[in-house]
Amino acid sequence: MEDLKIEVLDSPSGARIFKLSGPLTIRTLFDFQDAARRAISQPVILDLGGVPYMDSAGLGCVISVFTSCQREKRGFGIVGVADRIRTLFQITHVDGLLPCFASTEAAEAANTKP
Repeated sequence: MEDLKIEVLDSPSGARIFKLSGPLTIRTLFDFQDAARRAISQPVILDLGGVPYMDSAGLGCVISVFTSCQREKRGFGIVGVADRIRTLFQITHVDGLLPCFASTEAAEAANTKP
């Protein structure tokens, strides 16, 4: 069983970037959930480039972070979405809801104030 590795970076623009590596599943999501809860004032960018797959619990966790950012009027973006995860987003009809970007720079530009 693979573990989820979480690298947390603060970008110069003020966004908190979560670089995830490994599957985001019911078994691995708790550390990510805790880390995301600690980002209480910054825009959040999820880099899923290292995530080969996620289950419904992982997706629920991502949506939870997104809704928290929405509620608190903080930016949110996702980058590095693998085809398998993009398909999950489409099947569950969240592809129109979750803002996905081509690069971290594009996500930062859309979610931080200059």
